[in-house]
Amino acid sequence: MAASASSLLAAAASSSCAAISPRLPRGAQAAASVPSPSRHSCASLRASPARLHRSRFVASASVAPAMQPPAESRVSTVVDVDLGDRSYPIYIGAGLLDEPDLLQRHVHGKRVLVVTNTTVAPLYLDKVTWALTHNNPNVSVESVILPDGEKYKDMGTMMKVFDKAVESRLDRRCTFVALGGGVIGDMCGFAASAFLRGVNFIQIPTTLMAQVDSSVGGKTGINHPNGKNLIGVVKYGLIRDAPFFEWQEKNMSALLAREPSALAYAIKRSCENKAEVVAQDEKESGLRATLNLGHTFAHAIETGAGYGAWLHGEAVAAGTVMAADMSHRLGWIDESIKKRVVDILEQAKLPITPPETMTVEKFESIMAVDKKVADGLLRLILLKGPLGSCVFTGEYDRKALDETLHAFCNN
Repeated sequence: MAASASSLLAAAASSSCAAISPRLPRGAQAAASVPSPSRHSCASLRASPARLHRSRFVASASVAPAMQPPAESRVSTVVDVDLGDRSYPIYIGAGLLDEPDLLQRHVHGKRVLVVTNTTVAPLYLDKVTWALTHNNPNVSVESVILPDGEKYKDMGTMMKVFDKAVESRLDRRCTFVALGGGVIGDMCGFAASAFLRGVNFIQIPTTLMAQVDSSVGGKTGINHPNGKNLIGVVKYGLIRDAPFFEWQEKNMSALLAREPSALAYAIKRSCENKAEVVAQDEKESGLRATLNLGHTFAHAIETGAGYGAWLHGEAVAAGTVMAADMSHRLGWIDESIKKRVVDILEQAKLPITPPETMTVEKFESIMAVDKKVADGLLRLILLKGPLGSCVFTGEYDRKALDETLHAFCNN
């Protein structure tokens, strides 16, 4: 499959900051993310190639080059994702949707399909449509509005995207635009990679989680009732960037208050970390797997509790505490690091324990079929050494895992 992509991160005029990042990982796809005003004051737009699970997509030679913002541009930062001929930039700034040329530069062809949901559409669909068509009468825009929520991230809902594309008679020169959070980005990216063997894709992420993680790197997919693909929050500070973790400890109140400068820095540093990892390990052969700290426990929580019962970020928070607890039981980190993990997540008002419905047996049965199981061994991302260090390994004392599960479960 081939899919060419551009990535822009942009906020609506009312947003106080935004990010735009065009990228080309694993396949040609584009994604854009805008933060919901009720949650975040920063937004991001990014264009990138799509990757479906482990399938590879080759970016077409027609991918638009990274543009230099005009002198008076709202772009405050550009983060480059270095993937050779599939490289792409991430633009970060305030009010980027007020610069239509920035978005239009990454549109291929004359036909655009915007994929969004019932929550985001009333807020940003008209603005994005305007940005795509302003002084650009040759471009026509179609849209498909999907129901909002993780539980709708399935094949049946994604078929609505294909149905709209076929109904609108879109061709291989069209562009798909994802306007929403991680679910919309995954769904639209997956669809862009599969429609007519791959079409151009732009992401406009609308949640902080999507801006700092799921819209960077090109991994897309949908859920199956018996498993969960990897998306969501990554604890960059814990696994590779101790100074960033320390900054978060000092600035958590500013982040919770959605202060523009704090959010802009958090998005910038997160994108830089993700870009560095993706550039070194695009195919997820080892290093990139460490971005999923806490995810094995989290996916068990999400599956065991039922998709939608817990938000992905909530499950990852509890899973990260469990990973830190196990790392401490193994003697790989000291008590102070474990405590700092708990403290910062409590500061962020995130759960630090799994739901009471999760039992040891439920964790074990679900984790046994996790995608990181190899040759019968469950490989985990665990903290090891000083703050900012971790390992992806299956070589650990199983007793520590058993003790952690029993410590966090009632039975």
